[in-house]
Amino acid sequence: MSETRRARPGVDPVSTPPSDVPRGPGGRDALVRRRVFRTPLLRRVVYAVVFELLAILFTTVILAALGNDGGPSLAVAVVSSTVALLWNIVFNSVFETLERRLGITGRPWWVRVAHAVGFEGGLIVFLVPAVALILGIGLGEAFLIEAGLLVFFLVYAAVYAYAFDSVFGLPDSAARAEA
Repeated sequence: MSETRRARPGVDPVSTPPSDVPRGPGGRDALVRRRVFRTPLLRRVVYAVVFELLAILFTTVILAALGNDGGPSLAVAVVSSTVALLWNIVFNSVFETLERRLGITGRPWWVRVAHAVGFEGGLIVFLVPAVALILGIGLGEAFLIEAGLLVFFLVYAAVYAYAFDSVFGLPDSAARAEA
């Protein structure tokens, strides 16, 4: 598999073989200094599963802190994460296809913000009715709870994506072309 790399200052990209070290945000070497994911699908699955396991923990704690019982809080967290996991796989597949077609490389911050807003905006449509049903509350109150969680998860999604890319390197769809 050929991988494109951004040329390093002072290094001739023609006479220097490309490094096998994946690149993270800003063209820096990824913390895991070898390619871990052999397919984009495997990368997406690992990304989404780890994200959602942490999300279950955060959601349960946040809802319990808002005065909800532990059982329903955990139920909302598990349902939310299951829906989000499926949505994440679909959304990221579409997003990375769009990223490739538009020729966007390197995942600048504006792309990360667009990704987080698009993902969370779609997710809220699915989750408001589920939260209302599980917690036995009205749609308005469920929307307010989801809006609060959305603010938290907008920040969490951007930070998580940056951290994931820093550890494992950018996906091929966002790899920088050689200079």
